[in-house]
Amino acid sequence: MAHDFDSQKAETFSAFSDLQAEGPLPTEADLDLFFVPADADADWRPAAQALADLGFETQWITSAEDEPDTLIATMADHLISAAAIWTAEELATKAALENGFAPDGWGFAEN
Repeated sequence: MAHDFDSQKAETFSAFSDLQAEGPLPTEADLDLFFVPADADADWRPAAQALADLGFETQWITSAEDEPDTLIATMADHLISAAAIWTAEELATKAALENGFAPDGWGFAEN
């Protein structure tokens, strides 16, 4: 099944709009993108390398029993706008999908 980038983009813009409605957002921050295994055979190492090749710092989180393990791709000091987040998210998602991982949201931490 093909990934629905249009829906993912719409969700990103909607989530960003919701965050903006809650109050002012930083101009830049560390952007975290979350990816989970799309199948039981997915190996996080090639996905992490593909994301690192794109300039992301990566971290593998082994989760509790009821939660999926997560690959986090972080872009430090990233511009915080819906369009800027989507640009990074689309690029990272393509690399993650090629390596057996599916997107599972994003967030950011102000520096």
